[in-house]
Amino acid sequence: MDAGQIAKLPMLVASLAFVLAFIFGAVANRVNFCTMGAVTDIVNFSDWRRMRMWVLAIAVAIAGSAILSALGLVDLSKSIYTGSKVAWLSFLVGGFLFGFGMTLSSGCGSKTLIRAGAGNLKSLVVLVVLGIAAYMTLKGLFAVWRTTGLDPWRIDVSGMGAATSDLPALIGAAGLGAAAKLWVPLVVAVALAVYVFKDREFRATPELIVGGLVVGLVIVGGWYISGHIGYLAEDPATLEEKFVATNSSRLESYSFVSPVAYTLELLMLWSDQSRIVTFGIAGVLGMLAGSAAYAVASKTFRWEGFGSVEDVANHMVGGVLMGFGGVTALGCTIGQGLTGISTLAVGSIITFAAIIAGCVAAVRYQIWRLDRTA
Repeated sequence: MDAGQIAKLPMLVASLAFVLAFIFGAVANRVNFCTMGAVTDIVNFSDWRRMRMWVLAIAVAIAGSAILSALGLVDLSKSIYTGSKVAWLSFLVGGFLFGFGMTLSSGCGSKTLIRAGAGNLKSLVVLVVLGIAAYMTLKGLFAVWRTTGLDPWRIDVSGMGAATSDLPALIGAAGLGAAAKLWVPLVVAVALAVYVFKDREFRATPELIVGGLVVGLVIVGGWYISGHIGYLAEDPATLEEKFVATNSSRLESYSFVSPVAYTLELLMLWSDQSRIVTFGIAGVLGMLAGSAAYAVASKTFRWEGFGSVEDVANHMVGGVLMGFGGVTALGCTIGQGLTGISTLAVGSIITFAAIIAGCVAAVRYQIWRLDRTA
């Protein structure tokens, strides 16, 4: 690859990331893809259909990511999710706070972007608060609390003979060999797919099936863009490998907490020529644009505001909890619950469970509050 092609790579990566996120935003708006909504459907109505859509997306993401890895197109061990040291306390605390916060804010990071794109001003406020809290957790006051109080609590899986903290590596280190890198993800993906499609009600909702398939494939596509198209085995400037246009300097797929913070940073420091539209920032903008495009096309775009002072408080507190929790746990319901889970990283599985627990706790809290005021 010559110097001219390398110079164009950041724009190519960002453009492709935007296109996939645009599709994500439009489809997610159409099928009402929302983790918080899926959990509340179960708690309040015993309706598992939206949860099955999410699980289907996970199955597709796991299978697709494993195939990319087996073909040598990406190296998932170079993502932020599969490091040998598992910050279990950060994942538990961050995931729980994120799950609680997303319920107070009426949706996770991706749902907040979808709603903001469709004209919900409450979600726009949440995005700003989330972005500020996330930046404070990356580089500000909250970062001190995170790095001194939570992150040091880690388990090093290298002592178990595994180079990375994903299930295939751990199972392979237990004596089942390198083949576990492919067959473990495929077995998990098939098991999840069987669980999803054994339900007759879900099979009768093709819209949700398509939604799960598309979202899962978007995650796989993100890995390919960042980890293959945007990968330089040797950067001419440093003679080291490089993942172009990523904030983490590693391969990425979609996540919507830290990228919101970096989007605000870009807007505030626009004249700084060192700042560029990264994969994550393009994902944020694409989600907003895709949701807005669908809302306008379907005539569902409408301005919505807060209903009360308590409503404002709940959404702002929720935004802070999502910003802190999402960065601390290395991702949100998409960043860990789909992108991270697609690698079968132990930390992502811990975070996934913690997010669900936080969401359920918040739903129970809201029910208790309603009963008190009734």
